[in-house]
Amino acid sequence: MALMIGIPRETATGEKRVATVPEVVEKLIKLGFKVAVESGAGDAANCSDDAYRAAGAEIIVGAAKLWAASDIVFKVSVPTKEEVGMLREGGHLIGFIWPAQNPELMQQLAAKKATVLAIDCLPRMLSRAQKMDALTSQAGVAGYRAVIEAANAFGRFFNGQITAAGKVPPAKVFIAGAGVAGLAAIGTAAGLGAIVRANDTRAEVADQVKSLGGEFVKVEYEEEGGGGGGYAKVMSEGFQQAQREMYAKQAKEVDIIITTALIPGKPAPRLITAEMVKSMKPGSVIVDMAAERGGNCELTEPGQAVVKHGVTIVGYTDLNSRLAKQSSTLYGTNLFRLTEELCKTKDGIINVNMEDDAIRGLTVIKDGAITWPAPAPKLPVAATKPAAAKPAPAPAHGHGGGGAPASAGKTAAIFGVAALMFLFVGAYAPAAFLGHFTVFVLACFVGYMVVWNVTPALHTPLMSVTNAISSIIAIGALVQIAPPLNLLEGFDRPDGWIRWLAVVGIALTTVNMFGGFAVTRRMLSMFRK
Repeated sequence: MALMIGIPRETATGEKRVATVPEVVEKLIKLGFKVAVESGAGDAANCSDDAYRAAGAEIIVGAAKLWAASDIVFKVSVPTKEEVGMLREGGHLIGFIWPAQNPELMQQLAAKKATVLAIDCLPRMLSRAQKMDALTSQAGVAGYRAVIEAANAFGRFFNGQITAAGKVPPAKVFIAGAGVAGLAAIGTAAGLGAIVRANDTRAEVADQVKSLGGEFVKVEYEEEGGGGGGYAKVMSEGFQQAQREMYAKQAKEVDIIITTALIPGKPAPRLITAEMVKSMKPGSVIVDMAAERGGNCELTEPGQAVVKHGVTIVGYTDLNSRLAKQSSTLYGTNLFRLTEELCKTKDGIINVNMEDDAIRGLTVIKDGAITWPAPAPKLPVAATKPAAAKPAPAPAHGHGGGGAPASAGKTAAIFGVAALMFLFVGAYAPAAFLGHFTVFVLACFVGYMVVWNVTPALHTPLMSVTNAISSIIAIGALVQIAPPLNLLEGFDRPDGWIRWLAVVGIALTTVNMFGGFAVTRRMLSMFRK
């Protein structure tokens, strides 16, 4: 019998998101599930009851009735004690749980003999888990919205402009932390025309920052900051001191600072001190995306936008809810992809397979038994080369045995044969042929070396452009058929065959040339806005 998925109305203060949207409801029904939505659950995300009803969902009035009717409950925010009390005995719950921060909630859910999948516990290092990664999708939305909030609080254009009324310099934006949210903020700020700088403890993100149009500001202290799972780790005191000096310098220069630094299970690190805020230009803006965990700025007031020392400090904790429809759509898609993994038979029945690394990582409670934390997933191990067998000694020959390796001998033999052939050609071929042959050999060698030394990642654009050099072949072929007479004549003479080969060469080269330009144009259009 098909299971019922319930979508309750979120009760957390300021939460406007909903766990799924009408477009995703249709997909869940195709998997064989029934879907029930509490009346008004999607109103704040511009998803009306009529839209859910049109998608095939049942609308239920009242939270208690919705929870009681649901075999599986999809949620966004952490469930309250009252909501846990409404969960069906032995039911399933999927959503944000944060088990490390909510031990009492874990005990309450275990007492209900529930099976709980915490979307925040997804093993993010598994490539197949990316489609279910709600942390990434929500962080991207929050990073985008942070820049919009900064632009709203900032008193100028982001992009530089020259007008009849005067010149407007571009805004300078500094982003502390280049994780998913930080990268989204970098791309958005750069798209608005600002000069963007960014910093992160993980050196490997420097290329990502540059690819989005930002400048990576390096801390003058050598220490690796990767903490696994896409997060940073706590750095040494020496690094933190060097980092504070760099932040102090940036605070004096930039107009907007956006902070995104978070470490799992720990309070947000303090990056921006009160002294740094005082040093900023009047009218500057700080958007503290870590406000919910205490904030990266010393003067942040969670949930509010305040002005201190002439600087607007935005500490909103509901950035995702300020783009509720977009956040809900992405979150609903993440849960749908998870449901696909749980219901591969498409019959409306889920199977929580604890042998699956992704599902095992998500499952924090199974049938009332707490299974969190999950063991580290078994990542694929690169195959190791077996130790090469020790080569047997070469048999002795009459001339003493040993000698150069076989590969070197083969190379010498090839060069020797080539030299003899070249000597033979030089002795008997016409002088004109010898000159052309020398140019041909050199052209082949130069062309080979040029292509061979290009990074493989650039081969496609390189080939599409250099194919145009085939025009040289076309010119050579045109020279061969220049004394044009009748192409149908002269088959009994060598030049007749040469002309026909030239015609074929022109046709093939033309296809090659136009194809190269077509590929190049298509590739360039992929990068145009």
